[in-house]
Amino acid sequence: MKTLITGGAGFIGSHLAERLLHEGHTVAIIDDLSTGSIHNIEHVEDNPRFSIVIDTVENEEQTERLVEDCDVVFHLAAAVGVKYVIDNPIRAIENNVNSTAVILRLANRYRRKILLASTSEVYGKSDQMPFTEDDDRVQGATSIGRWSYACSKALDEFLGLAYWKEKRCPTIVARLFNTVGPRQAARYGMVIPRFVQWALAGEPILVYGDGKQSRCFSYVGDVVEALVRLIGCREALGEVINVGSDEEITIEDLAKKIKTLTNSSSEIVYVPYEKAYVAGFEDMRRRKPSLDKLESLIGFKPSMDIDEILKRVIVFCREQA
Repeated sequence: MKTLITGGAGFIGSHLAERLLHEGHTVAIIDDLSTGSIHNIEHVEDNPRFSIVIDTVENEEQTERLVEDCDVVFHLAAAVGVKYVIDNPIRAIENNVNSTAVILRLANRYRRKILLASTSEVYGKSDQMPFTEDDDRVQGATSIGRWSYACSKALDEFLGLAYWKEKRCPTIVARLFNTVGPRQAARYGMVIPRFVQWALAGEPILVYGDGKQSRCFSYVGDVVEALVRLIGCREALGEVINVGSDEEITIEDLAKKIKTLTNSSSEIVYVPYEKAYVAGFEDMRRRKPSLDKLESLIGFKPSMDIDEILKRVIVFCREQA
């Protein structure tokens, strides 16, 4: 199978490329390296079934050649991380919406199956737990830039589902929940690599807000497994599917667990949101998915708990230090 991965030099994309190459597939990636890194894929660059184009998906002429030459598309290219979105709001919105419009138009033109990676952010401030795919979304005011990412990804979903309904372009939407693991960058606000780096350095571990907000973290290998199975699942076409873990942990407890696992002397320090980000910043108290649909479609359950995930990230960070 010939596969195209947009954003293939990113954290998830690089693990997906590695997995597909291991299975004997041909993998082409396109990435503008705005948030991805060439270091993420340097270990596969010598593989004769691998190729990379350093460019934006919005370069439609270049992207068309890649889509024409593939069988399936994993569209992972997007702005990532709350900090990046807040610091680069125009680029984040335009990148998410424009790149998805281009890739869907081309996938439809050449009748390629496409999986769109979306995000749990689209659920917004809803307090109905666990999140199921057909739940109403509760978004904050447009004056709060934090919600622009959620809205841009929701628009991506609307567009992808419209291509399925109107054009029968074979489209799948996967809503990812807090994917973590080795090679994830801390610089865009990703909480686990930040906490681990601070703990290993003996620096204060900065917990934003009161730390009582909770999340469910899923291992990148589990997420990749789910994406690979979904792209081959006919019943997933035209569907939105939560992908992640339903093991919940507060950010405060996450910091304590990382401090213990690293045997760190770091102090845990609580920082108000307005100091960490901007005045008026809003966050969700909980974010937990229902995985019933994912399990019913592909028989998938996450294999790795939070302790094992953290141990693997700690080993990776120590090796990179």
